[in-house]
Amino acid sequence: MAFSRHNVSDPKADAEVYPKTNSKETTRSMPAATMRVAIAGTGGLARAIAGCVHEETSHQVVMLSRRQQPDLPAHYQVQQVDYSDQESLKYALRGTDTVISTVTGASQIELIKAAVLVNVRRFAPAEFEGPPHLRPQTEFLDRGKNNALLWLQHYQQHIQSTVFVCGVLYERFQPGGLAALAQSDLGLGCGIPNEGDYMMNLRTMSAKLPINNAANQPSVTICMTAVRDVGRFVTRALDWPGQWPPELRMVGERITVYALSNLIQELKGQIFHPCEIYNPESLASALALPSLDHDVAEQLRLHHLLATAQGRYDYEQYNLNTTFGDIRPEAFRAWVTRSWHL
Repeated sequence: MAFSRHNVSDPKADAEVYPKTNSKETTRSMPAATMRVAIAGTGGLARAIAGCVHEETSHQVVMLSRRQQPDLPAHYQVQQVDYSDQESLKYALRGTDTVISTVTGASQIELIKAAVLVNVRRFAPAEFEGPPHLRPQTEFLDRGKNNALLWLQHYQQHIQSTVFVCGVLYERFQPGGLAALAQSDLGLGCGIPNEGDYMMNLRTMSAKLPINNAANQPSVTICMTAVRDVGRFVTRALDWPGQWPPELRMVGERITVYALSNLIQELKGQIFHPCEIYNPESLASALALPSLDHDVAEQLRLHHLLATAQGRYDYEQYNLNTTFGDIRPEAFRAWVTRSWHL
């Protein structure tokens, strides 16, 4: 079967290559007792999910990687793939029930296409942040994610999908930042992977804090979750009763940026210095100079702060926490105390 790659931004452009269904046909709704789960990527988040699936279920888990991963423990099964080659992807996905993606951009689009063609039942795209509808429409923060959602929406008759919503990963604040998370695809791709890139540097105790909302009130709030807890919730969601809902939300901590900064200062026994306080208006103004200077790194940092100030990572109705009440996510205080040996 010929497969077109001419326009990855328009799902309709390749519609003719997909299996046709009539209006009565739907995607498979019942999982096998033991299913094959493919995790796209081998970074820290992918490893956390794969590790939880291996430890807590009888499901077979395989990690898709562009290259061999000799450093992975022996119990990780790795399938080397070429994301630009549909035959490679289809071969890797045959017999797979569910795909969990931590890769973005064109690679993820090709993965979605291959999953549809070999009748994968469910696909979770590389989101793992705030709800998609709150994402600002800017190239700095999208990284092809909206395009992936369009593909999944267009082929919803062929494949189920959900977005895992977890807010800000605790690991943004760990020593080394997200870059220390075993070369996390999500961390490196977001443009702010390093220690101190997002809001505060716990080592130097410097901070740029989007504390105030548009009314200049210190009420900006974020939801956060530890990577380990993301893995636990995703693993339990594999056995979700019935069809996946459009979003599966989890949270470890919901806290204002103001309270978060006070918590860090309390635990460290130091105040942030220097400490810059922002609201959406001042962040928009701060973007002017790096935009003129074509300083992409600084633009990325400021765009993430602006999105935070605009409520990008604040949400409610945590259906995963409610459904799987036996999972008790780690509190941020306990996590940061352990991570920084405080």
